[in-house]
Order: sequence, then structure tokens, then C-alpha cells
Amino acid sequence: MENRAHALIAGLFVISLGIALIIVAEWFKGDSIEHDHYQVVSQESVTGLSAQASVYYRGVNIGKVNRIFFDPENMHQILIDIAIDGNIQLPKNIYAQLGYQGITGLAYIQLRNESVISPETLTEDARIPMRPSLLDEVTGYGQNILNNINELIIQVHQLLDDENQERIASILKNIDKATHGFNNVTGSLQPILNSMTHLTTESGVLVKHLDELLSEINQSIRSVNQQGGIIDSLSTSTQEMAATIPELRKVSNGLVRNSQNLDRVLQQLEENPQMLIFGRSSPQPGPGEDGFVAP
Repeated sequence: MENRAHALIAGLFVISLGIALIIVAEWFKGDSIEHDHYQVVSQESVTGLSAQASVYYRGVNIGKVNRIFFDPENMHQILIDIAIDGNIQLPKNIYAQLGYQGITGLAYIQLRNESVISPETLTEDARIPMRPSLLDEVTGYGQNILNNINELIIQVHQLLDDENQERIASILKNIDKATHGFNNVTGSLQPILNSMTHLTTESGVLVKHLDELLSEINQSIRSVNQQGGIIDSLSTSTQEMAATIPELRKVSNGLVRNSQNLDRVLQQLEENPQMLIFGRSSPQPGPGEDGFVAP
């Protein structure tokens, strides 16, 4: 009888302890909140992410990661089951990214939406695409930079082989020669530049003298064009000469006639000198006149 009583007490204690453990477990688990389940699909590595990792939406913890596994139909994809607070309505154009907690390297999921939030909500069990995180993008850019640097080093190494080094040395020598030649040309041009400077100065003086000469010419032209000036005097003299010329022509004609008469008189005196004493004889009769004697 006593053994049965001890067994009953022990059984009741075990049952009570089990119930207490269940209550405590449920309290710690906090599963009293209803959850909606979604799947995040990743094409990239999810290093640092583990089950029970937090899920954030716009900086607020709204759920956790339940399971991480490969897609049986496509081994290049990683599927992540997440449980989200059922009171949260996620927009249809939402996407996921990995975030990292400081220097620990532990990852969590960040849910983000596009700049324009879709009015349609995400249905339960829908798939959410995962995009590369900021760290992944920086790592990718760094890898691309390293690849480019590596290619550049290879090209520089090829450029600096023995043959190209000789060509570069030859090019540098030619450049040096061209530089010396340019210096010589510059030295030759200096006297020309000095001469041009002197010529410019003399040209300035010449232009000044030309201006003075043009001023004097203009003044002379104005003097000539003034009333009573040289032009008017020449015009008056020309008119007077025009009036005198007819008189001079008459005098000249008279002188010519007198000269002709004087020539006839002298000729007659030469032929008949006695004419000065006896006077002019009557002229001999001509043919058909009285007293005409044929020779």
C-alpha cells in the first residue's frame, strides 16, 4: 500500500514537471503569434546565415529563419524558409538582402521594397527573390578591379619586353634630338623676333610721319580750293590770255603781209636798181597787148 502511494506521488510529480516544462517551453518559444511562411530564393552564397536568424523589414524584426536548404529541382538555388508575423502585410514587389552584424559575421535577412510600393500584397508561401547585398556588390567590384589590375600588369609586362624596350629607348632618343632641334630653332628665331620688334617701332614712327604728311597735303588742297587761290588766279590768267590771242593773231598776220611786200620790193630793186632813180618803169606788154614783141 505504501509502495503504491509513493508511485502515485512520483507519477503526479513527473506529470506536473512535464506540464511545467511544456508551459515554460511555450513561453520561451513565443509561438502564440500567428506566422505567415515564405521562401527566399538565393542564387548567391548565404555565408553567415543560419536557422533562427532574424528577419527585418525596414529595420523592424518581424520574423526568423526556419530552414536553409538547396532547391531539389535546381542545385544552383538556395531556399530559405522564413516565418513572418501574420499581422505584417508585405508588398508584392518586395525583395531580400543579407545584412551582417558588426564584426561577428553573423547574417540576417533584410526585406526591402522598391521605391514605389506595390498596392498588391504578397500571398503566403510565395517566393521572395534575394539580391546581392552591399558587401557582395563591393566584393564583386573589388574582384573586378583586381582582375583589371592583373590584366594591366600582364599588358605592361608584354609592353616592356626586350624588343619594346629598345623601341621605347629609340623613341626617347628621337624625342631628345627633336628637343635639341627645337631649342636651336628657338635660338634662330630670337634675332628675327628682335628685328620684328625694331621694325614694329620704326613702322610706328613711319605711320606717325605719314599722318603728318597727309595733314599737310589736306591743308594744301584746302588752300588751293579756297576762293582767290591758285586755281582762281590760273583761271583769270587763262581768260585774259584767251582775249589777247585774237589781237596777237591780227598783229602776226600784218607782220606777215608787210614781210611779203618787203620781199617783193627788195626783189624788184635787185632786178632793176635804177628804179631808185627813175622810178618804177611801166610793165612790158603781154601777149595780145599793143607793143608786145615776141622773143
